[in-house]
Amino acid sequence: MAMGAQASSRRRGRSSRRAAMAEINVTPLVDVMLVLLIIFMVTAPLLASGVPVELPESRANALDQQPDQVTISIDRQGFIYIDDGLVEQGQLPLALESVRCGGEGAPLITLRADRALDYGRVMAVMGELNRAGCNRISLVTSGSVEAP
Repeated sequence: MAMGAQASSRRRGRSSRRAAMAEINVTPLVDVMLVLLIIFMVTAPLLASGVPVELPESRANALDQQPDQVTISIDRQGFIYIDDGLVEQGQLPLALESVRCGGEGAPLITLRADRALDYGRVMAVMGELNRAGCNRISLVTSGSVEAP
């Protein structure tokens, strides 16, 4: 019995003398962060535009991306999208109220329209943007290598 008490006191003494391990193995953390970085690098360009639009060509210089910009797209069938959300026919003025174009700090509107669309359809959307107070509008085109 006495031997058992001594052995248990020795075990307690050893464990109390050991210092807690204060090192963190960062290798798994770095591995996970690198995988996440690669995933975000691959998916970020895919998130830029969700509506397939065949853009007209232009030799204009590219504009810088702004964090508060709103993308309005008009596809080949004439359907209008604000960012990736479809706007029901005749509901564009109501949908533009949520954009809050008037006043200070108005977002930049980027208008992406399919090249096969009627010019009047694009101008009708631009007219609604103007009525809503959206005066900072950029027209998006694809790059062209030769002058028209």
